Amino acid sequence: MKIINSAEIIRVVADLCLKANCNLRLDILRKLKAAYKTEKNPKAKKALAAIIENARIAAKEKLAICQDTGLPIVFIELGQDIRITGDLKQAVLQGIEQGYKKGNFRESIISDPVARGKSSYLGAVIHTDIVQGDKLKITVLPKGFGCENKSQLKMLNPTAGEDQIKKFIIQAVKSAGPDACPPYVVGVGIGGSSDYAGFLAKAALLKNVNAKRSKLERDLEKETSKLNIGPMGLGGKVTCLAVRVKSFPTHIAGLPVAVNISCHALRSASAIL
Repeated sequence: MKIINSAEIIRVVADLCLKANCNLRLDILRKLKAAYKTEKNPKAKKALAAIIENARIAAKEKLAICQDTGLPIVFIELGQDIRITGDLKQAVLQGIEQGYKKGNFRESIISDPVARGKSSYLGAVIHTDIVQGDKLKITVLPKGFGCENKSQLKMLNPTAGEDQIKKFIIQAVKSAGPDACPPYVVGVGIGGSSDYAGFLAKAALLKNVNAKRSKLERDLEKETSKLNIGPMGLGGKVTCLAVRVKSFPTHIAGLPVAVNISCHALRSASAIL
């Protein structure tokens, strides 16, 4: 049985926090550059140029891409043939604290959502999935709340057709408008329960935006482009860089659909131990 020390997990998570916050994902950067080439609106094109340059400087100078370094969302794929010495959850939390301190990132986490109070680095949402094998995969997605606040969930009637699903998703993007730093990457979760649909929508943001798309994804990208929100709300053809969908079996009496919007600075980093 493979043994992984919690100290190694702390180190890896800290590194992932630095990498995710300072280095824009290559698939996102590729999409942004492609959007720059095709955008005709002068103001929107200028905004895209600034976004791309910002990513270049952040990577070179090891600075945060965005001042909102987010609430860390951690996805763990835990091989069932692994034994971890120490506390996995605490190791992840310690790694986040170390990485965020090392990067001099903003303290954005409050321990009490009602009383609020002083912010810190302490806190993360951790999703753990037990899988076959002897590998441990850790993915850190720092989720800024300018875009997270635009999340939406709708419990559609089970008789709802694809047109109603599309209508809800497009309306969610329209409702976000220019407020969450477009161009967006839109994660969609369909099925499961209300909470699981939300998880699926978040997990959909981890999918490569340049990978093969379904007809539903292509249709949604086309329709959201017609909203004319454009980069940073300046109009133009590029409102969404990509729409990614994940689905899951659901109950015969329900049809949960969740939308999780990411700003153009969609950040994540992964490592396998």
